[in-house]
Formats: sequence, structure tokens, C-alpha cells
Amino acid sequence: MNRVLAHTGVRYPIVQAPMGWIARSQLASAVSNAGALGVIETSSGETEACAAEMRKMRELTDKPFAVNLPLLFLRDAKIVDYVIESGVKFVTTSAGSPAKLIGPLKGAGLIVYHVVPTLAAAVKAVDAGVDGLVVEGGEGGGFKNPDDVSTLVLLQAVREKVDVPLIAAGGICDGRGMAAAFALGAEGIQMGTRFVSSAESPVHGNYKQAIVDAPDTGTVMLNRKGTPCVRALKTQTSLAFAEAGVMDRSALKTVRDLYFGGDMEASVGLAGQTAGLIHEVLPVADIIRHTVEGFHAIRRAQGERSAAGGF
Repeated sequence: MNRVLAHTGVRYPIVQAPMGWIARSQLASAVSNAGALGVIETSSGETEACAAEMRKMRELTDKPFAVNLPLLFLRDAKIVDYVIESGVKFVTTSAGSPAKLIGPLKGAGLIVYHVVPTLAAAVKAVDAGVDGLVVEGGEGGGFKNPDDVSTLVLLQAVREKVDVPLIAAGGICDGRGMAAAFALGAEGIQMGTRFVSSAESPVHGNYKQAIVDAPDTGTVMLNRKGTPCVRALKTQTSLAFAEAGVMDRSALKTVRDLYFGGDMEASVGLAGQTAGLIHEVLPVADIIRHTVEGFHAIRRAQGERSAAGGF
């Protein structure tokens, strides 16, 4: 049996990434209602607002959903209590050691997966007692490990050393990526940029269109030698930061003007390399359906060729 499905209780082993300010009830409920796992973010640091979003999820869906707890950005310890009180059964932790939260979360009966960007982090997380891992390669958007490893390599390295269920993240936006991830040992996938550019995403149309218009070389890694290291869409603003070799954290204070105001030069628009593979804005249900159908079509074709001794 697929362990990610068993742990999450959803129909499809597809997880929506927890993008700050974006991954709230409007998007997450659409994902959950379509049979995948919607996730509520807490990286924005807006504790009461995020708690309200968890409560709102109960009004918008009767399907399972999850919450992400990024340890580096948690400003209020009460958020853990809010998560437990929300009734969710599945939580992802990230940006720090899961050992800090594993006790209270698992003590409350929650399943905990930790996001890891390296093999060393994966081994430490498993030793700390997590139930599974979100294995995130450097192709993904948002906050990254500056010494990045591609999902293609990282999945293989982690699967070789641990036996917990893996959710692949970074560089996946359709059934082809999902099939590739499963071939490398994943039992689920996480998509961020694909859902940011969905019809139900709360971001401004300019941001969605910038993702659709981006070529395969349309993103850039910023701050490899500083903090925060992020992958973002190429714009005049992000390329200026790249040229300077440094981006102060204060540049992200105006990110909501980009996300929701549509000013693509107000900050840096976080996005993964899959922006080059996304060609239209689609409803969440269509994205999930196309992903699942594409995944099974590829797996069937591969199975038939393999059974016949072909390649």
C-alpha cells in the first residue's frame, strides 16, 4: 500500500506546497476538495490569521488537509496548540530540526513529515523520529539550501539510506514529473509553482502570467552566500540582486505587493524551474486530474514495454 496515502487519508498522493501568504484556505480547500492534500502555511508569522485559516478550512472542505510548521519562522509557540486543536492529522515541519516539535506533535497523534534539502538532513530527521520526508531539490521555488542538490539526485541518495515514505518536491508540475519521482522511490509529490498559477490561487493575475510566460531558464537563485537563499522569477529586480550578489531580507517585506498587488518589481516573485513547463492557468481540479492521468499513462506504457522485454 502507498504509505503517503495511508498517512494523509487523501485520494491522490499529491501535496500542495505551503507558500507563505498564498497557501491559505482559498487554495488549500480547492486542493483538498479535488482529492489531494491542501496545506495551510504558517511561515508568514501571522499566528492568529493562520489559525483562522485552519478553522475556515472546516467550513470549505470535509476532506483532509495539513499544516506546515517552519521552525525558523515560528514567532509564537501557540501555533503548535492551534494546529493540534484544528484536528489535522498530518503536519510537515521544515527550516530547522524536527526534534524541537516531534514530541508534542506525535504525542497528540499527528503524523509528521520533515522537509529536507540534503541527505544528511534526511538521516537526522529520521533519527529524530519523523514518519516520513519531503525531499526537496534545488529546482523548487522559495527558500532554498544554497548548496543545492537536484531532486533527481537527492531522491536516489535519500532512498538508498532510509526506508520512510518520501514525498518528492522541486521540479514537478505534471504526470511526467510524478512518474519520474515514483521511479526514484517517492510515494508522493509536492507541487508549489503549479498551484500558485492555478485559477483558485489568490495571487494577482500578473504573477500567474509571469509564471506562464517564463522560459525554462526563467528563474534565478539569489543569495547563495547569504540569507535567505531563494529561487525566484527573473525580473529586473531579481536580476539586479543577482548582479549585486546579495539580497537583504528586507526585500521580502514588500512581497505581498507583488503577490496580491501585481507589481512584479516590488519584490522577488518566488517560483521554481517548473515555471518553464507551465503554459496556462488551470483550475486546481484540472491540474490534479491531468497529473494523475499523465502519471498512469506513463506507468502503463512503461509496464507494457518492460513486460515485453523492451525499453
